[in-house]
Amino acid sequence: MPNAAVLKEKQAIVAQLAEKMKTASAGVLVDYKGITVANDTKLRRDLRTAGVEYSVVKNTLTKLAAHEVGFDAFDEHLNGTTALAISPEDPIAAAKILDKYAKDSGGAFTIKCGFVDGKVISAQEVEALASIPGREGLLTQLLYCLSHGPRSLAIALNAVAEQKAGGSAPAEEAPAEA
Repeated sequence: MPNAAVLKEKQAIVAQLAEKMKTASAGVLVDYKGITVANDTKLRRDLRTAGVEYSVVKNTLTKLAAHEVGFDAFDEHLNGTTALAISPEDPIAAAKILDKYAKDSGGAFTIKCGFVDGKVISAQEVEALASIPGREGLLTQLLYCLSHGPRSLAIALNAVAEQKAGGSAPAEEAPAEA
C-alpha cells in the first residue's frame, strides 16, 4: 500500500489527466514500443509544434482518469506501452501526426484508439480523422472554390446559353411510329 504522500500525488496526476481529457478537442492513445529514440524526439517536436501535449502514461492512472471522464472504452487498450497525445484545440493535429508515424514505422508504432469531443473512437476512426485536411488545407480549398467556383459556373452557363442561341444543341428525336 503506497504511503499517503504517494497516493496524494497519484490522485493529483489522475485529476489533472482527467481534466485535460475533459477539456481537450481530441486525443490519441498509442503503443510506442517500436519507436527509436531519434524518432521519438522528432515525434515529440512535431507534436509540440502542432500544439499537442504528448506523454507516456501509466495504464492504471490513465484508466482511472478515463473512467472519471466516461471513457470506459479505453480499458481494453490500456495494456503494454502507452502514450497519450492530447490536442487542446485542433481535433485533427494529433491524429494526423501520429497516423503518419504509425504508417512510417511499419507496424512498430501503433495507434490504439482516440477520442474526439468527448467520444471514444477506434484506431480506424483515428486514421479516418487523420485523412481530413487540416485547418490550412480546408481554408485553401474554400478559397479555391470561392475564386474558381463562380468563374467556372459563369463559363458553363455561358456555354449553355450560346449553345441554345446558336441552335447547335442536339435536336430531340421524335418518337418512332410503328
